[in-house]
Amino acid sequence: MRRVEESRLMSQSEGHIVLLAPLTGPVVPLANVPDPVFSGGMFGDGIGVDPLEGRLVAPCDGVVTHLARTGHAVTLTSAEGAEILLHIGIDTVELNGKGFAPMVEQGAHVRAGDVLIEFDQDQIALNAPSLVSVIAIANSDAFEVVERAQGGLLKAGETPLLVLRARDGAAADASRQLSATKVMEEARQQVTLIHAGGLHARPAARAREAARGFDARVEVRYEGRKAAIESVVGLLGLGAGEGATVELLGVGPQAQAAVDAIARELTRETHGEVEEKPARQSSPAPQAVARPAGEALAPNTLAGVSAAPGIAVGKLVRWDDADIDPPEQASGTSAAESRLLDKAIATVDADLDTTVRDASQRGAVGEAGIFAVHRVLLEDPTLLDAARDLISLGKSAGFAWREAIRAQIGILSKVEDALLAERAADLRDIDKRVLRALGYTNAAARTLPEEAVLAAEEFTPSDLSSLDRSRVTALVMARGGATSHAAILARQAGIPALVAVGDALHAIPPGTQVVVNANTGRLEFAPTELDVERARLERSRLADVREANRRTSQQAAVTADGRAIEVAANIATLDDAKAAVDNGADAVGLLRTELLFIHRAAAPTTDEHRQSYQAIVDALSGRTAIIRTLDVGADKEVDYLTLPPEPNPALGLRGIRLAQVRPDLLDDQLRGLLAVQPLGAVRILLPMVTDVGELVRIRKRIDELASEAGRTEPIEVGVMIEVPSAALLADQLAQHADFLSIGTNDLTQYTLAMDRCQADLAAQADGLHPAVLRLIAAAVQGADKHGKWVGVCGALAGDPLAMPLLVGLGVTELSVDPVSVPGIKARVRNLDYQLCRQRAQDALALESAQAVRAASRETWPLD
Repeated sequence: MRRVEESRLMSQSEGHIVLLAPLTGPVVPLANVPDPVFSGGMFGDGIGVDPLEGRLVAPCDGVVTHLARTGHAVTLTSAEGAEILLHIGIDTVELNGKGFAPMVEQGAHVRAGDVLIEFDQDQIALNAPSLVSVIAIANSDAFEVVERAQGGLLKAGETPLLVLRARDGAAADASRQLSATKVMEEARQQVTLIHAGGLHARPAARAREAARGFDARVEVRYEGRKAAIESVVGLLGLGAGEGATVELLGVGPQAQAAVDAIARELTRETHGEVEEKPARQSSPAPQAVARPAGEALAPNTLAGVSAAPGIAVGKLVRWDDADIDPPEQASGTSAAESRLLDKAIATVDADLDTTVRDASQRGAVGEAGIFAVHRVLLEDPTLLDAARDLISLGKSAGFAWREAIRAQIGILSKVEDALLAERAADLRDIDKRVLRALGYTNAAARTLPEEAVLAAEEFTPSDLSSLDRSRVTALVMARGGATSHAAILARQAGIPALVAVGDALHAIPPGTQVVVNANTGRLEFAPTELDVERARLERSRLADVREANRRTSQQAAVTADGRAIEVAANIATLDDAKAAVDNGADAVGLLRTELLFIHRAAAPTTDEHRQSYQAIVDALSGRTAIIRTLDVGADKEVDYLTLPPEPNPALGLRGIRLAQVRPDLLDDQLRGLLAVQPLGAVRILLPMVTDVGELVRIRKRIDELASEAGRTEPIEVGVMIEVPSAALLADQLAQHADFLSIGTNDLTQYTLAMDRCQADLAAQADGLHPAVLRLIAAAVQGADKHGKWVGVCGALAGDPLAMPLLVGLGVTELSVDPVSVPGIKARVRNLDYQLCRQRAQDALALESAQAVRAASRETWPLD
């Protein structure tokens, strides 16, 4: 044991930790260990040994902080805090203890050379993939390997194997404090990405969030590439698109729990781009306009892809920032440059946080989601580590940040997936923001002409958030796609936009007059006076129609033969309520209350419910409001609810079913609704009801809560018809409900078995399918038996081709987006109810949604 005493003296005298070989046998470099978990360094840096004897000894003095239940592995913590994992064989946990005989207990203090585990080499060799064993430093963040055995035969308890050195005293101290409770695990799982877009920004960010709080390191591997779960840009760089199978590798005390949480996040089909999907549903990305091969463009015309429809005229203005060229060399110390970068990032993060909260309060879920992802990218360790490495070499904060961003953009630009590659625009956006915060750009506002068509290589969301929209008539981009964040925001803002125009866009001189027809995907530069006049006339005609409808929007909507139709508004916020009144809505047909629950740490209180609903009712100036109770699940989630994982959330705890597991949430909301004044201003709408038993139970609870509050006046309660069973049982539901409201979006997806969030099925998931129309007809007939009215609050109510058929089926209320109210009212006034009834019955006999649309268009042509 002389070698043991010598190594102990060496450790004490030089400040190094010498680990002796715990096994007898030849050295195996870590990279050659036949297991990617070990060879990839997931358990930390270390070395392998191919054992020739069935005896594992302690490599140093220490405490046994973990002994595997199956006896195949042990973790030893040295006095200095180094955590040494000793793992016998590969995948030997599967042997369930067979062939292993631990000689110590967890918590035991051992000396170097003490026997820890005896094992049967032959039995293990016959039943495990390999006998090669691993010695790994589990807390390699605190201790680095400075020397390691290079070959030859090791002798257990005698041959020096590894020499360690503490990286940082504070890190080692923290490691020692945690060592007594650490239990090392390894976990792996393969996951197939079946949602649209694969591992793009949103699911990557959500996967990272799922891993937070677990004491584990997780990597995602795909086709020979790997990325830490903490790095969203690294995950994007894997290029794992829809249909790809990735492997999750976890190491640490909570490895299995972390891997399970991430796997659940990545296998929820309805997540997709959580915040983007609602934006795309309300503003679907227009398709590229097909042009027959060989068709020549008109002179002075460029072709692009329509990203936001509309027609515009204006002068071309170059929006691209002048190339920012931060000085390469730092003017101060590396520490000072790091502080500058940290301060700039903190400033940008605070700005983005404000933007996310403001967008959420406006109900702009898509916009909030975009900038929330930018916050995730801003703190990405891959970017920050790369920038700090450059700063440590004497580079300036601005130069280091720009180079780190450019490196990641270069990786993403090579990914063969359009959606993933477009995320490079998000990196350019945070690049601009941080450089501005560092003072490298001119913050002076640009002066735009009265009609400006802005041109750029590609716009970023922050570009659109800062421009003067009163002067911008259109956006044109050389690059980009219709699914980019800038395109989504342009559609939401109602600004015509073209993308993918190509490099020829740069050849158009600034100040040139252009005509943008985003409906046909054309940019015409230096047009003739006649071309400009035609474009202005068409734009003016459409604007005149909208203005005429607005002037009559406060009038009732009655068909030419006297059938009254209430046109209400779908809203989510107080601003929406004001817009509904301004646009002439007769009532609020649907108040979505989900925004009151999301983007917060805990559920709203009863008083918060009351105050929110009261403010909206007050803004409606006497109009009634139908308020839907909390409807989460599927593509609408609330993080703090911690609902159990579901393989198919669209068929799980949605809507009123949530009361089964969280009745307190519904009770608090109902109490708030019952307290709103005046008492008749609010009607309660229950989502996702499937049969009369659910309705009866909730009505009983409403009556109990009303009695508790001392309220004697009845409150109207309605049921959403969203699933086929509700439509078919409408006569039973109408016995206990005061009204029915049809949610055509969900009714369509459940009837046709097509996810309405799935882009590839969007065209087929058409609410004018005859099967859906027959269910609507059944719901109206069932309600009629008990004298109850039926409304439609889904997207079909605002569809100009669908609306006449809904009226013909007997629907008496249409609830649409506030801005659509004037147009729908005007269209109702031009209808003949008897003709609507006849055409609606004809439609029920047609064979497809396309046939229904063609028949409706023939009877009621669009403007």
